[in-house]
Amino acid sequence: MIADTLRLMIAPNKASDTVVPPTGFTARLTVFAAGAMAFLAVFALALSVSTGRLADRWEAELNSSVTIRISAPADQVEAQTLAVLKVLDQTAGVASARALEPDEQRALLAPWFGPDVPLEELPLPRLVDVVQGPQGLDAAGLRLRLAAEVPGAVLDDHSRWRAPLVDAARALRMLGWIALGLIGITTAAMITLAANAALAANAQVIRVLRLVGARDTFIAGAFVRRFTLRGLIGAAAGTTAGIVAIILLPNGAEGGFLTGLGFEGLGWLSPVLIPPLGAIVAFAATRAAALRTLSGLR
Repeated sequence: MIADTLRLMIAPNKASDTVVPPTGFTARLTVFAAGAMAFLAVFALALSVSTGRLADRWEAELNSSVTIRISAPADQVEAQTLAVLKVLDQTAGVASARALEPDEQRALLAPWFGPDVPLEELPLPRLVDVVQGPQGLDAAGLRLRLAAEVPGAVLDDHSRWRAPLVDAARALRMLGWIALGLIGITTAAMITLAANAALAANAQVIRVLRLVGARDTFIAGAFVRRFTLRGLIGAAAGTTAGIVAIILLPNGAEGGFLTGLGFEGLGWLSPVLIPPLGAIVAFAATRAAALRTLSGLR
């Protein structure tokens, strides 16, 4: 059955094409459904790829850096900062370390308190940014040394909030893949409805074809070919529109929601797989509907 159907799709004939009406609401419904679902699939795929890339970047960045907070009286902050930098200079696994300038700390607080936050009037700790080397550092040992030599310094390796951030990004990536699966199921359901409607509308024609000797393979192949081509055309149009929409999306400010949403490099080739997958879904859904309906028309 599958081999005969594929043969009819590759080398169709005019007799089989006349079994399915070329126009009508089923044609429009199939093309529209495939196009709309492909358009949404592009965004679901972009979301999944982008959040996966974001999770990997967050994990790499947070794993490679730690922060030291220095809470001390104002007249001791500079001395303790220099002491911390000296300790870090003698610590294996530290690639670089530097104390953040007031302007940098002001920029970190700006999203919550505004750009004019008066740092000099707030009891904020001094921050030291530490970048780890490839071999990493012994966080537990460094904590003990800081506690002994610089009592006001606290090492924060971001472990308390690193894992939730990465897990959230990975969960969002999984939701993107689930959305793709639901889109495929919805496409199959809508094409099945359209195929059933076309088969029911042509029930009398199918009976006549059987009377004159047409095999179910011939009849089903005609429906499968027509609806598969409609699914392919609709999916191609929806995918093209989705890619254009992704390209036209605003980049957003650095760190904004839209930053990085889309594809990079060879990732732009991934949406090209959507039209063939849409055609496969249309093929499977129409074939199942055709076999079920033809078996009920005995």
